[in-house]
Amino acid sequence: MNLFPFQPLSEYRVHEQAILAAIQRVGESGHYILGPEVAAFEREFAEELGAAQAVGVANGTDALVLALRALGIGAGDTVVTVAHTAVATVAAIELAGATPLLVDIDPGTFTLDANRFADTLKRPGARRIKAVIPVHLYGQPADIVSILEIARQNGLYVIEDCAQAQGATAGGRCVGTFGDAAAFSFYPTKNLGAMGDGGAVTTQDPQVAERVRVLRQYGWRERYISDQPGMNSRLDEMQAAILRVKLPFLKRDNARRRVLAAIYTASLKDSGVTPPPVGPGMGHVFHQYVVRSASRDALASFLKARGVPTTIHYPQPVHRQPAYQGRVEMGGSDLQESERASREVLSLPMHAYLTDEAVQTAAQQVANFEG
Repeated sequence: MNLFPFQPLSEYRVHEQAILAAIQRVGESGHYILGPEVAAFEREFAEELGAAQAVGVANGTDALVLALRALGIGAGDTVVTVAHTAVATVAAIELAGATPLLVDIDPGTFTLDANRFADTLKRPGARRIKAVIPVHLYGQPADIVSILEIARQNGLYVIEDCAQAQGATAGGRCVGTFGDAAAFSFYPTKNLGAMGDGGAVTTQDPQVAERVRVLRQYGWRERYISDQPGMNSRLDEMQAAILRVKLPFLKRDNARRRVLAAIYTASLKDSGVTPPPVGPGMGHVFHQYVVRSASRDALASFLKARGVPTTIHYPQPVHRQPAYQGRVEMGGSDLQESERASREVLSLPMHAYLTDEAVQTAAQQVANFEG
């Protein structure tokens, strides 16, 4: 028996009959692009989060690009975000024509440090900053209330990167409902995953939502007539139908992730690793269960030899990657915490379809490590 099965396959097997029925429904409908399944999923996803609007797009990177463009952010503008994130966050800023400015993270939560963000806005050249993208990383919400307050005081837009945080909450409110817009990814391994690529933009502003809808399809308001330069970024009917099957189980699956995380945390109490803390008032959904270890590489090798798979999210901060090294701006620091995190983080097995036994086995092996 494989204690650590691949998440998308495990999830598919649980929902197989409903997924096949959804696929057949789409196949027989004759609607394959921006049809009733997408419209229904947009309504249902917005309702699940408590957002006024949701707009389905092709993937999470496009969701960020379209959110930025819908808010009028582009060439000549600077957008603050973090270096300890999937590179998609920074790539999206550049794809929108803007300039990324990287600010360091809080070492506990791995998310944007609100104090460093505030300090960055006092530096020369800050007037070019038009927006901030806090990343709710690993399922842990950023300090969105503080970040939002700082942004509002300085006239900045807030675009939440919720790619890893479907269903996460801050003060009982879902992330993706705080900022001017938010971007979600439905990559297959996410807490809510499609069977391919998919994404969405959420917003409380119907005008922003309408601009995203226009931009996602060539700038069309009338078919074949582009009112403005747009792009092709459409959530397809098949993926929307599959997401509609899984969406009603999001809360249940997130609750299961929290149970498994609690097992890990209790089991690792006296080990040599640092479990992920949960910020006050935060509803962590544990997209990943990420520990810290000064002996990370040795620990990963030790676990691999004992059949426990691990991953490093992320082995290099964005500013150290070849495509960005020496080219991106940094917000008044050398990003020491981001660099330290890249040397120490290790993601242990985590998804809603693991057994208690699997997590206990992984935790025991971590505890056995003498690094």
